[in-house]
Amino acid sequence: MTAGELSPPTPPAPPAAVPFGNSTSPTERVAAAYRRIAEVDRPEVWITLRPESEVAADAAAVEQRLADGATLPLAGVLVAVKDNIDVAGLPTTAGCPEFAYTAEVTASAIERLVAAGAIVLGKTNLDQFATGLVGTRSPYGAVRNAFDPELISGGSSSGSAAAVALGLADIGIGTDTAGSGRVPAALHGIAGIKATLGIIPAHGVVPACVDYDAVTVFATELADAVAAAAVMSGPEPRDPRSRTWPADVRLAAPLAARIAIPRAADLVALSEPYREAFARTAAVVADSGAKIEEVDISGLLDAALLLYDGAIVAERYAAVGAFLETEPAGADPTVAAIIESAGATTGPAFVADLDTLARARASAAELLGGFDALLLPTTTEHPSIAAVQADPIGINRRLGTFTNFCNLLDLASIAIPGELTTAGAPFGVMLVTPAFTDQVAIDLAARMVGSDPAPLLVERGVDLAVFGAHLRGQPLHWQLEQIGARFAGDVRTTDAYRLTALDTTPPKPGLVRHGDGLGAPILGELFRVSEAGLGSFLAALPAPMALTSVELSDGRSVIGFACTYDAAITATDITAYGGWKSYLSR
Repeated sequence: MTAGELSPPTPPAPPAAVPFGNSTSPTERVAAAYRRIAEVDRPEVWITLRPESEVAADAAAVEQRLADGATLPLAGVLVAVKDNIDVAGLPTTAGCPEFAYTAEVTASAIERLVAAGAIVLGKTNLDQFATGLVGTRSPYGAVRNAFDPELISGGSSSGSAAAVALGLADIGIGTDTAGSGRVPAALHGIAGIKATLGIIPAHGVVPACVDYDAVTVFATELADAVAAAAVMSGPEPRDPRSRTWPADVRLAAPLAARIAIPRAADLVALSEPYREAFARTAAVVADSGAKIEEVDISGLLDAALLLYDGAIVAERYAAVGAFLETEPAGADPTVAAIIESAGATTGPAFVADLDTLARARASAAELLGGFDALLLPTTTEHPSIAAVQADPIGINRRLGTFTNFCNLLDLASIAIPGELTTAGAPFGVMLVTPAFTDQVAIDLAARMVGSDPAPLLVERGVDLAVFGAHLRGQPLHWQLEQIGARFAGDVRTTDAYRLTALDTTPPKPGLVRHGDGLGAPILGELFRVSEAGLGSFLAALPAPMALTSVELSDGRSVIGFACTYDAAITATDITAYGGWKSYLSR
């Protein structure tokens, strides 16, 4: 284990599903999954489990696509889909038998997974109409925790998380309005990705609160969760709320991150084992080199109350309230009471809460503006099923203390395992960042769990080669970190370039193309920058520097820093050193 890496969870877990990239064929993976399903005997995980013969036929089709030369990044990856997300030909129940319909069209996020070679095993149990964080509010049965059947799985994406933790599926697809893609991850010691709202389209999802619903991913490994999220991401014409990465998207976290954590006063909802585990997790993060600073998050916690205690809950009534008014036999009484009560919400109250949310978003932006992320405990405790049945509202409310505000305030959140409790039980944390800074959160999460290299969710931008003061460790490198540039490796030019030492402040070299064979390969570094970030560099570029096309020794041509010819011919030629850092250490 490297310095700063968190201890992996070590509860008595069953063997995990075959990891991504394993040489096992899709057909063999399917057979192994159904053996595992029979072995664990957790029928409450599934609402609809597809026949093995149908899934095996899908696996054979994936193998044929591979044989035909298709590139399938998720070939043979087994997927458990929450049953409020449509899969063509399968019933969608949203956890209520009387609501069920057979989907004619697959949700776009699932379509994208299947197109990449993934295979759907079936539809998983959930808190009815995705209303709850406990995993017990379902006529199909309470989903038991994968490690301790007396404890809750967490909800509402209970079945999908349990399927992953039990080793039945490689990835679980859930939804998250109040924390449903993160709380179950914490209670099972797995990763959960809740991207910026709209980045993964919600087409084909039964809405809970349509403006605040997100499609999410569970996996045992952070990299696997991010790989699936990357495939599902992108705008979707059938989802008017879908979004794409902006031109100024940050592509990396800085090496010396600044991370906020809550004050002790904001952590009073935590159980004692979780409070102690969070303190140790924060200490490990600090030891890894991040700068940790306490902040007052009471404003965020107040905003979280609007999701259920304010008029925003009217969106839940708009989704399924009229259906529940028909008093279907399978309605969960707690869910029905929450949603039906929202029918009395008035328009002025709804508008007033929207104004309150707008002000809360501005306050959150100010609070987090100087930080790269906010580190939070994912949830407050791990209750038993019996405890939740005795107090279904109070415990559920506590479990969402740190998750409820994220979608309301348009924040991204990555859930990962933290340090285990002293009793050896899983404990989870979240890295919360502003909208569209998901990659920053993923990079920081990867450092915490030891995932190297950090997986990529955002794959856009422009390659920029630097050869002097912007190199890592040099005086202007901060400008690259400021725009979220991502290091992509060392590079060399062709032998057509010469390097000179310019008389500038700070000192920097000048790279000029003289012609093939008239120079030498010059060592530099390649970074991926956003389009807007590159534009900001160009707009602020001081004389005699320039951005131009630079030919690399591997045959690529990229944008790179150079200088004007007249400045180069009057400067000291340092080509023989082969690079700026070599010259500086002469």
